[in-house]
Amino acid sequence: MEELELLEIIDNGEDSRHQFKETITGAKKLGEEIAAFSNSRGGKIIIGVTDRGGIKGLSAVEIGRINQYIANATTNNIRPAVNVITENFTIEGEKLIVVYVREGVNKPYCDNDGIYWVKNGSDKRKVTAPEEMQRLFQQSRKLLADHMPVEGATINDLDREKFNNYFKKVYEKTLDEMEIPMEKLLENLHLARDGNLNLAGLLLFGKEPARFLRVFIIKAVSFFGNSLADTEYRDSEDIEGDIGSQFEKGMSFLLKNLHKTQQGQDFNSLGILEVSKVALQELLQNALIHRDYFKVASIRLLIFDNRIEIISPGALPNSLTVENIKYGNSAIRNSLIASFASKMLPYRGLGSGIIKALKEQPDIEFYNDIEGEQFKVVIPRPPQP
Repeated sequence: MEELELLEIIDNGEDSRHQFKETITGAKKLGEEIAAFSNSRGGKIIIGVTDRGGIKGLSAVEIGRINQYIANATTNNIRPAVNVITENFTIEGEKLIVVYVREGVNKPYCDNDGIYWVKNGSDKRKVTAPEEMQRLFQQSRKLLADHMPVEGATINDLDREKFNNYFKKVYEKTLDEMEIPMEKLLENLHLARDGNLNLAGLLLFGKEPARFLRVFIIKAVSFFGNSLADTEYRDSEDIEGDIGSQFEKGMSFLLKNLHKTQQGQDFNSLGILEVSKVALQELLQNALIHRDYFKVASIRLLIFDNRIEIISPGALPNSLTVENIKYGNSAIRNSLIASFASKMLPYRGLGSGIIKALKEQPDIEFYNDIEGEQFKVVIPRPPQP
């Protein structure tokens, strides 16, 4: 990092990626700060600067002592241990230490008291909610939502006809021809264990998934106007069912609430949809497949006069950004669901969905809301005559 860049960071003040410390007086508190950065998106701790951005500087004795604290904090005060990089700067005649903390690959990290920390704006906070703890484990692939058993859901809650149709399509055999007990077959496909369906099994092939997973549905609303605060709406629907049904019903909701226009075709033709149908398909199935199922919330499908919004619970995983998903980078959050969906929906994975959607509809906007833990896609609608 260059000195001018460091000065600009100090001038801009603290945020989720930058923490100022006037000095360090012990390894324990420093370990908490480093754990919070490691459990979040990484960042820099700038030592020798006041909370308000005043450059106070450090003496040679302080620099030696602080480097010892850093070594102790990363080795002895964080579990698992982390590696950081430090760099010394002289700014306005004063010496500073910058500690570079990468986003951890072995999340979650805790302090010696077993407390897990994450960044919360420019500060940090303890992780207390079980769902948030699950997401931290999910990010390091230690815990996968779609593999988790669903309490009370047994193989009797499986739609056997639907599962049989899938089996015939993929394996060219019926379930009866397999001559394998249903319980064993589902275990072999990682859809159940000990007679209990997991999240993937229920969402892909369940008779009534919403009976067990009430919020894992699509909340669809078509509003008058352009504000979420408007109380009047043209159409509203809670879209339930398995993932395939939600996809079909979600597309149906979109198609019946969007305009079709005549663009040079015959007068008696149905017209052309005002936005790309292909783009809508790609974005809706991405929301269903890649949403964060550890977050207890519904997908929202909102139609306004000037735009369409598809809002998925959970921000982009594993350091993905809006910019790199546009180039096909991907990190599959629900690998089991994705593997089946590739044979059940027009989904191909490999990060191609966003590229395909942008090719069909270049004006799509993406918003990765890390603090709000959601990912929003906005498709502008053309002005209506």
